[in-house]
This record gives sequence, structure tokens and C-alpha cells, in this order.
Amino acid sequence: MATFPNITPTYNQRKSSAPKKRIITFADGYEQRINFGLPAHQNPKIYSLTYDVSETEGDVIEAFLDSRAHDQASFDFTPPGEGFTKTGTYVQTANAVGISITNHGIALGDTITVDFTSGGGTDQVAVVSFVTNDNLFGFNSSVSVNTSGNVTVTLSGQSKYVCESWSKTIPYVNRATIQATFREVFEP
Repeated sequence: MATFPNITPTYNQRKSSAPKKRIITFADGYEQRINFGLPAHQNPKIYSLTYDVSETEGDVIEAFLDSRAHDQASFDFTPPGEGFTKTGTYVQTANAVGISITNHGIALGDTITVDFTSGGGTDQVAVVSFVTNDNLFGFNSSVSVNTSGNVTVTLSGQSKYVCESWSKTIPYVNRATIQATFREVFEP
């Protein structure tokens, strides 16, 4: 799997969401909304990015995107500001793990790396199965224990994307501007 070059876009990026759902509207105005697809795949992100870079970096980006157009493969990409590492506390009862981190910023279905720094929990990669509020979330562990302690949680922010179109301009010597739209895809 190819990984997008480690080149940071400028700050005029745009992130769009378009949750996949079906809406049924009845004659009396009552409306019912139904999620469509697997839970973790219902809200793909679209990033509109601008790279103001040296012409050499512009050539690297363009060659990478040309290669993906040729092989039709997705690529790994971490959008700016999307990944983080935070610390907090946890309580595990049997397989249920509840993690308390102030303003955690984690969503239902996110894949996280969990490092139990005290209390004897088993480090693991997990999928968030519940979000109670801005400070509490959790998952079901493959290991059943009763314990509590401190925890470090990492959300990589990396996902798979495709870029179906981009443009490159050269505003002046040795500089390039690349505008591209990355669409999140869900595949193994």
C-alpha cells in the first residue's frame, strides 16, 4: 500500500462529510432516518487540499498521484490535525473497557491504539463501540479482566484515500501549487 508523501498542505484546506443514510418521509411529515452500510463506513470524509510547495515537492506529489491514477490503487493518508495521542484513566469490567479522557474527540467506530500504562490491562488496537459523552468512550476487549488505571490512547487519523483529479500550477520559478481532492474509501 502506497503512503502519500510527507508534505504538509497549506491552511486553506476544506473537510467535507456526507453521511450515508436513507430517509423515509411519511405523508404526515414524520421522518425516519436509517444508516446505510457498515457503521464504520457511513461517514466518508472528503478533503480539498492546496499545496504551495517548491517545484521539486510539487513534482513528487504529481508523480505519486500519477502513479495512483495508473495503478488505480488507494493510498494511506493522514489529514493534517486528525491524529493525536491523549492520556486518561480506564475501568475494565470483564470485556467492557470504559476510558475517561477530557474532550477526547473520538467517534464511534474509530480505530484506536490503547496502551494501558498501569493497572494490568492488555495493550491492543480496538474499535470504539460506545461514546457516552465528550469525556467517556469505550470498547469491548478481547481479554476479560477486572482492573483500572491509567491509559494512553492514540488515534492515528490515517485512512485510505483516492484522488480522482488534481491540478498543478507554477506561479513563478521554483514554486508550484497543487490543488487536489482526496476522497476516503473503505477497503481491506
